[in-house]
Parts: sequence; C-alpha cells; structure tokens
Amino acid sequence: MSHPYTRDELIARLVRAGELEVSGEAPEEVDGYFDTERFTFHGPDGFESDYAGLTEYFAALREAFEDRTIRRGLIVVDGDLVAAQTWIEGTFVRPFTHSPVGTVEPNGARVVWDLINIFRFDEEGRLVEEFVRTDNRSVLRQLGAEAA
Repeated sequence: MSHPYTRDELIARLVRAGELEVSGEAPEEVDGYFDTERFTFHGPDGFESDYAGLTEYFAALREAFEDRTIRRGLIVVDGDLVAAQTWIEGTFVRPFTHSPVGTVEPNGARVVWDLINIFRFDEEGRLVEEFVRTDNRSVLRQLGAEAA
C-alpha cells in the first residue's frame, strides 16, 4: 500500500493527532487525521471501539483529568504501520466515567497510562486502525480502584 506521506510526516500526523485528542483543541482538525467511518480501536481485554467511541473516551479523560500531557517514546515505522511507546498523564480531579471498571471517583493522584500502540494508516494517510496494550491493573491502582 502506498500513501502520499513520508515516514516523518506519518509520525508528525500521529503526534499531532494524539496531542489534540488529549488537549481537546481543534476537534475538526482531529477528524482529518482519521478515517472516521472505518476507524477501529482494539484495546486490552478484547475491548473494541469505533471513532465515535474513541472520541467519547478522550472527552471523558479530558473531563476527569487536569494538567494532561502526552509524549511518545520509541517510534517504529514499517510502511503503513507505526508502533509507538506512549505515555498519557493527568491529575485525577473529577469522576472518570470510562475506566476499565466503569466510573471511578477522583483521588487527586497523578495518573500515568503507559501504552504500546500500533497504528495503521490508509492510502490517504489517515488512521484506520489502532491496537493498544497497557497494564490495566497499574491504571486501576493509580485511580484508587484496584481490587484487593
């Protein structure tokens, strides 16, 4: 598959899309980085979603967490696939409605999602698929929702 973007341009598009999802700025710009009709998200424990679900998740994250940041570590590109280390952080100040166990009340803690993502781009350089792996137990512990 070929698309009009270089390796560095795909990385830049990925980084910018992530920054906008976490900040909540320019939702119309975010849409341009995705195939909003075909996008599929594959998460831990068999969780599946579409673009609307991903957008809803990030809205819940922005509502519950202040001082949010996203950073990327190692990024590997192979054709239309981009794999990345990703860290999303925020201070947990309001109820989080989209945790792995449902709504969780805030504890004021700094929460870090430590993710491995694999993204697939289409021939137009839009995100069409994302695979995410993370340690949900670590996230739940930080949220104060870990089971005994």
